[in-house]
Amino acid sequence: MATFEQRTLFENDELQPLAARLRPQSLDEFAGQKHLLGEGKVLRRLIESDKVGSMIFWGPPGVGKTTLARIIANMTKANFIDFSAVTSGVKEIKQVMEQAEKSRAFGEKTILFVDEIHRFNKAQQDAFLPFVEKGSIILIGATTENPSFEVNGALLSRCKVFVLKQLSSDDLCGLLRRAVQDKRGFGDRNVEISDELIAVVANFADGDARRALSTLEMAVLNGEADGDKIVVTAEDVEQCTSKKSLLYDKTGEEHYNLISALHKSMRNSDPDAAVYWLARMLEAGEDPLYIARRVARFASEDIGLADPRALEVGVAAYQACHFIGMPECSVHLTQAVVYMSLAPKSNALYTAYEAAKRDALNTLAEPVPLVIRNAPTKLMKELDYGKGYKYAHDFEDKLTDMQCLPDSLAGKEYYRPTTEGVEAKFKTRLEDIKSFKKSQKK
Repeated sequence: MATFEQRTLFENDELQPLAARLRPQSLDEFAGQKHLLGEGKVLRRLIESDKVGSMIFWGPPGVGKTTLARIIANMTKANFIDFSAVTSGVKEIKQVMEQAEKSRAFGEKTILFVDEIHRFNKAQQDAFLPFVEKGSIILIGATTENPSFEVNGALLSRCKVFVLKQLSSDDLCGLLRRAVQDKRGFGDRNVEISDELIAVVANFADGDARRALSTLEMAVLNGEADGDKIVVTAEDVEQCTSKKSLLYDKTGEEHYNLISALHKSMRNSDPDAAVYWLARMLEAGEDPLYIARRVARFASEDIGLADPRALEVGVAAYQACHFIGMPECSVHLTQAVVYMSLAPKSNALYTAYEAAKRDALNTLAEPVPLVIRNAPTKLMKELDYGKGYKYAHDFEDKLTDMQCLPDSLAGKEYYRPTTEGVEAKFKTRLEDIKSFKKSQKK
């Protein structure tokens, strides 16, 4: 028996979960993905002009890949077939293709939506190829994995890849407010929930719309009846998220207080305090990717070349948070935060850039020295572009005395290394370089 299903769009069943009842029915209701679906953006134009071709939606769970496929099918008046990549084989694919061929004979389009397309093997993916090529189907695949590695190259070359981004907290807050007000959600049940609690649910969902709506639904079902309304309290949300309701205030001041505490604890080489503030933020529902970005910034701003590996650790922690998410990624952030706390400290890179930035803003009209300009044309060479350039690799010490700063800034020093950690070696190296250049000018 085939494992595909052709069904009517946007079924409205009161027994369905909130996420299903509130499934967007139009692009205007769709949360997030403004880079693709905002006014005038490429995917929106393709959909509205009914020029949709085969495509792959690549993005994390809960960002609307299936929903977007259904909106496309609805707006293009195509037959929509939802196909399972988990339980289907080549036989089922052929059955679907026969059905699509019959529909095409009657002038009807068929959109075949394949969720988790990366789970198909090469033979299964190849079975789609001839039908995609001759237009029997418009294939829309969805995957959480990089399609460059998981989708057959021949099939991928016939599909446009659209990257769907993780939903922001603002996107999710808007979605949750709509769920409270919309009659398809709780609009007829007079639900009272504060903006602070909506923010907690949004942060807990970590970019996943289904998770956000499911959590809200549990909170409302466990809310307290107060006359003709349902009041959702902090305790209700805490029970549904298994988290303490450590709420940020409306102005966001506590949010910045906590990230400041984390940053300054790491700078003060206090791993215990740093881990505590990390835990405070994560258990309050802070986005782990936000913390990971700040830790990566710290790696260069406060450690830099005193320990060049700090940046590697920070970037690796960000990637781990992206791939794994909460609560598992808490240990990766802990590793990064402790590493940053114990690493030798140097702000030499930060001060170097800030000093260079001030000069750059005041000397924007300074010309690039002729000696280091590129000279791809005869005219440029005649104008002395690149004249006197010295290719460092042609010299024994891989060093030259060539001046690379504008004349008005000649001799200016921005990077002043400390003697902390590995940076001491960079300091010695820089002193040797400057000594060599100075000797060449005598």
